Amino acid sequence: MNTKELLKKYSKPENFINRDLSWVEFNKRVLDEALNPELPLLDKIKFISIFCSNLDEFYMIRVSGIKEQIAANISEPAIDGLTPIEQLSKVEIALKPLLKKLDNLWTTEIIPALKEQGISLISIDELGIAEKEKLTNYFKKEIFPVLTPLAFDPGRPFPYISNLSLNLAILIQKPNGEQHFARVKMPSILPRLLQIDSILDSSKQSSVDGNFSATYIWLGDIIKNNLNLLFPGMEIVEAHRFRITRNTDIELQEDEADDLLSVMEENIKQRRFGSVVRLEVGHPMPDFMLDTLIENLEINKEDVHTSDGPLGLSDVMSLYNLPVHQLKEKPFYPVTPKVFEEDEDYFSIIRQKDILLHHPYHSFTPVIDFIKNAAKDPDVLAIKQTLYRVGSDSPIIKCLIEAAEMGKQVAVLVELKARFDEQNNIFWARELEKVGIHVVYGLVGLKIHAKMTLVVRKEYDGVKRYVHISTGNYNAITAKLYTDLGFFTSDEDICGDVSDIFNFLTGYSKQKEYKKLLVSPVNMREKVLELIYKEIENASAGTESKIYMKLNSLVDPLVISALYEASSAGVDIKLVVRGVCSLIPGVKGLSENIEVKSIVGRYLEHSRVFYFYNGGNEKVFISSADMMQRNLDRRVEVAVPVENQKLKEEIISTLIKVTLKDNVKARLLQPDGSYKFAELKETTKKVNSQEWLMKHTLKAAGVRG
Repeated sequence: MNTKELLKKYSKPENFINRDLSWVEFNKRVLDEALNPELPLLDKIKFISIFCSNLDEFYMIRVSGIKEQIAANISEPAIDGLTPIEQLSKVEIALKPLLKKLDNLWTTEIIPALKEQGISLISIDELGIAEKEKLTNYFKKEIFPVLTPLAFDPGRPFPYISNLSLNLAILIQKPNGEQHFARVKMPSILPRLLQIDSILDSSKQSSVDGNFSATYIWLGDIIKNNLNLLFPGMEIVEAHRFRITRNTDIELQEDEADDLLSVMEENIKQRRFGSVVRLEVGHPMPDFMLDTLIENLEINKEDVHTSDGPLGLSDVMSLYNLPVHQLKEKPFYPVTPKVFEEDEDYFSIIRQKDILLHHPYHSFTPVIDFIKNAAKDPDVLAIKQTLYRVGSDSPIIKCLIEAAEMGKQVAVLVELKARFDEQNNIFWARELEKVGIHVVYGLVGLKIHAKMTLVVRKEYDGVKRYVHISTGNYNAITAKLYTDLGFFTSDEDICGDVSDIFNFLTGYSKQKEYKKLLVSPVNMREKVLELIYKEIENASAGTESKIYMKLNSLVDPLVISALYEASSAGVDIKLVVRGVCSLIPGVKGLSENIEVKSIVGRYLEHSRVFYFYNGGNEKVFISSADMMQRNLDRRVEVAVPVENQKLKEEIISTLIKVTLKDNVKARLLQPDGSYKFAELKETTKKVNSQEWLMKHTLKAAGVRG
């Protein structure tokens, strides 16, 4: 069946879940972790912060995109049958109960639970006169100088409100009775939650009987209580909190750009002025004040979200860093595989055999050391690497700079279009250029999302190449928080493929055939479909057939249609999709042989794995790509086959089988798009895949957990 016939057969609205509604369900699973009674208190707060941060990004990118479609009068329904107006309506309806649940969780559970542990988040009204006076003195010295009150009247235009900033909308009255609107922004350089113990009592220590204790107050409360100092001689009639979210999705005219770096810098500046897509206000804001904001921010009443709790709870991640270890999950310390302790020569190790790392269970240090050794090794001739999200203090960057300073050929592909990391990547691109490194900023129309390092080394038997390919970024921080797979190899075919990809990225190569790698946008979808069709053939012939995919997102209509076709043929399909999934499982005659799980736990599930039974000659790939149109058509991605039998068995017996057995953190996708935990009997053994992998890794390394 060709692709047109496949799409025609399955492209019906009832066969697809709307991707944005699926995302809301994903973020609901994040909030569910914060509601989990078995989770330690500070970990609950961590998930509250993640939920809110996710939601901010969702509005900045996805909701803003839907609103742009509506503004452009686009009424064409998506593949799931919903028009942009219908999508937006359903998204807002689905989010309302989650936001109410969040407010309730914070006020009725988190605040009292923190207080029980000696950590108080108080309102200024709970303080006495003398304590308020001390806070006012602190305000005058530390906060007042950085505040800028902005008036709004016929002589002064409505002030610019920055994205995600917290503000006070203030009604002031002059002595002559005239009333005016004013705005005060809460400075982002100051902590949202201010610890006030030492302010109120300089002799007070942050501990009681050896235990940590602290009292916090919201910065906005202190500012609000001292507005009279900002507007002397005026009466403060009332003041209310608000926060806005802007459209931050940068639209690049890449084909007209002579200098992508300059264009990106200009677009980042313009992002500040994106249209407002959400206004959050504290309850109860009076109508006249709300109307003033709505009119001047040029939004509709439907864009207003009213909250009974604090705004911008993504900021409460600061509480997670408190030194109260008993209120967090037991820390896990990544392990360095024994193979790297047996020999200091990484090239000798990799030359002998392929090596697989599973982060964060395995340490990221061998990846850094691989590049560090390449930088220092006098026999290394060249290093080529792709960088997508590297972090603010990257040891990888330092190694590359050192390599260039030692005279090696270094080429780095820095993806300037990595969303929300653009500024950081521009900085590193300039730093790399300063030492003479060849820096490529990306390709017109394509993001470079593949994670690859190629090292070229002169050896006794000629020039040899070594490769590291990963499912995750070259970022030492996220490597401790995200589950990812890293693969070291000196396989000539794979190294040759990686060389060809780098030539494509830095030059004008039109390579269409690769020996082993699956490459987007060249052949990945085509090859994945071929592998699915092979399973269909085997099932139709009555032989065993199985497919397993572990992904962040599954949206691509062609891949979904092929999986439906495989299910109808009797192929056993197991999918672990952390986030968005547009496929509907468990529908008779369509997807009854497909099971979809989502795992949301301590670590962010980020690795992508493709498994095909292939008549017993099992094929396993690890990849940077999700099954989405953007990954398959508009990004440079790679999937590398794991052919070493021992490593292949390790992925199958540990990662694949244990994720499928997870019945603690895994939720099952239902045909209606909701997710449910599996019903467990009292005798059922509980399996938390991430906990299992931590113990398994420690045991394999001979470390007692």
